[in-house]
Amino acid sequence: MRVVNVVRTLFVFWVVFHLSAKATFLFNEALFQKVQVRFGVDASKRVRDWQHLIAQNDDVSTADKLYEVNQFFNRLYFVDDLTHWNKNDYWATPVEFLATNGGDCEDFSIAKYFSLRALGVPTEKLRLMYVKALRYNMAHMVLAYYETPNAIPLVLDNLNPDILPANQRRDLQPVYSFNGDGLWLAKEQGQGKQVQKGGNNGLWEDLNKRMMQELNTNEDK
Repeated sequence: MRVVNVVRTLFVFWVVFHLSAKATFLFNEALFQKVQVRFGVDASKRVRDWQHLIAQNDDVSTADKLYEVNQFFNRLYFVDDLTHWNKNDYWATPVEFLATNGGDCEDFSIAKYFSLRALGVPTEKLRLMYVKALRYNMAHMVLAYYETPNAIPLVLDNLNPDILPANQRRDLQPVYSFNGDGLWLAKEQGQGKQVQKGGNNGLWEDLNKRMMQELNTNEDK
């Protein structure tokens, strides 16, 4: 399924997640109505539920934030990009992910990442981590949370609903991880070695460029 450009212009608020220490949602009724027209009532409700999730968990503990965000997005369906977007690889925004009620492992991880950023979890504590899912013999992405720089991270995953330390996920073999700050080669189940600062994964860069372009797009065009 493709999402037309007019819908993408609804996601201009997204870049705020990168530009501030804590994101502010800019949802309004116009956005909900356009999602409803394009994708239906249930799609609009899922986006509303996401906004409620952020509002209701603003002041809870970090552990609760991780749990609530992980549970919320793991309710959506796994669909590969070729089937869902008619592309070999496409990184959806959280609204696209919610509106279409599905996506692949990158979409689960990206939505969790930006949701936790919106809840005030610092960028340096979050990594989008590529792993090999040994049980399925396939490439996979999860979200890793580092309480401290040298801590064994907690893994938020759509394959396993339990949030576990990486050293208890022997079914996953880390490859590399990244966020807005840099790229790391994985080392065992922990921190890894930073090999690049700033821009990293090409799809990540493209996603952020689209966000910036959307900021300059008039919603009525």
